Amino acid sequence: MAPVWWHWIVLGIVLMLVELAVPAFFVIWFGLGALLVGLGLLLMPALSVTAQVVLWTGASVAMTVLWFRVFRSDRPSTRSGNSASAIGEIGLVTTAVAPFQPGQVRFQKPVLGAEQWQCRADEPIAAGDRVRVVSIEGNYVQVQKAH
Repeated sequence: MAPVWWHWIVLGIVLMLVELAVPAFFVIWFGLGALLVGLGLLLMPALSVTAQVVLWTGASVAMTVLWFRVFRSDRPSTRSGNSASAIGEIGLVTTAVAPFQPGQVRFQKPVLGAEQWQCRADEPIAAGDRVRVVSIEGNYVQVQKAH
């Protein structure tokens, strides 16, 4: 028995409901891909089962890749915010940092979308000290003691 359009619609809805239980935020794209195939079958009811599965797989993978590469905004190194606006921000060191030992710094308000960053410094800085952002280098912030 070949799947008909409403089978894909039901599968899409079920997959999107599964997303509520699995907080990974990628199952939804497979659900939307199934909905797309269901709508495609309404327009072109002669699609073979192979074409349906290929369309579902392609649409799901394309939407997932688009989400993680283009639209997701919580990656420190590729945020759309201006990194120059983060220079001078004051934070609190939560894990000690030394010249060849990265630490962590937490900010009161998010800096480029994140409250906590991995940090590097040219001098040893103990946990609990206040620091100022000097530069942003990839996924790290370069800090120095705040005076």
